[in-house]
Amino acid sequence: MKQLRAQLWNNIFTCDINRYTKGLWRRMEDFSTLLLGETGTGKSLAAAAIGRSGYIPFDLKKSCFKDNFATAFVSRNLSQYSEQLIESELFGHLKGAFTGAIKSHQGIFTLCSPHGAIFLDEIGDTTIPIQIKLLQVLQERIFSPVGSLEEKHFFGRVIAATNRPLDKMRRDGTFRNDFYFKLSSDIIQIPSLRKRIAESPHELTLLIDFLLTRIIGHRDKNLTKTVQQIITTRLGRDYPWNGNVRELEQCTRQVLLNNSCSVDQDSGQTTSTGHSVHQAIDAGEMNVTELTAHYCSVLYRKHTTYQAVSRITGLDWRTVKRYLEMAEKNKEQV
Repeated sequence: MKQLRAQLWNNIFTCDINRYTKGLWRRMEDFSTLLLGETGTGKSLAAAAIGRSGYIPFDLKKSCFKDNFATAFVSRNLSQYSEQLIESELFGHLKGAFTGAIKSHQGIFTLCSPHGAIFLDEIGDTTIPIQIKLLQVLQERIFSPVGSLEEKHFFGRVIAATNRPLDKMRRDGTFRNDFYFKLSSDIIQIPSLRKRIAESPHELTLLIDFLLTRIIGHRDKNLTKTVQQIITTRLGRDYPWNGNVRELEQCTRQVLLNNSCSVDQDSGQTTSTGHSVHQAIDAGEMNVTELTAHYCSVLYRKHTTYQAVSRITGLDWRTVKRYLEMAEKNKEQV
């Protein structure tokens, strides 16, 4: 976490404050940022910290800053838009540009102020055509609303985030290399909660204290101690926290309501050794067969057919079925 805080500082002010004050403060929009990490680790909070900390000029005549630091930061989760609507949400559209466009719409690249920043969450979910258009914005700082030939200029900074495996996507051709390199002036990896706790067990106490303060409106050390004790007793000290901080927050709310919290079934999966999958892998107690069976089981719960699992893994569907039966047998033995 100390390393993360240092990376965020450097992303905002650079590693040399003298270099920053001599002129880089007016060129930070050229430095795009890519945030990587699992779901629930706090990528949006890191993006907000960056986006709301940029330099905003002071207007001497009006005796105020030219922008509000809070409204200068614009955020959108790209996964919530269909492929047909995402271009309109990003760049805007003119009235009549497509069926249903009954009035003109301003996209977030228009709404973002010259001193602001745009946060594009789930950038890994974008299609190749959208990546090409975003690449043009990053390279040439121009874009056109849907249905318009007018070129508009973008002066803000771009911050993007994803939990998708971009290295694999680049190899598969679903994420463009040129777009990746243009996005990655700075790449910041947000650590998982299990890594944070492994490096510093006190991190769990700090986070529960922070979450409780936000939920109830004030600090209560005794309540923090009680909540942590219930969570640790119920889930165990080696709980993997697949949902990261977001899962911890919901566990905290459950304890406040019921004096108990539920185990995530995926997080609680065990092997024939009785250990969680994460523990078994770390301890070297899981062989290739068991690991493959577990992987097929995870895919089957998500895609629901042998054929889908077969296509993803490259295994024959009959082999997939045997691995699923093996995974189910291991679960029953536990």
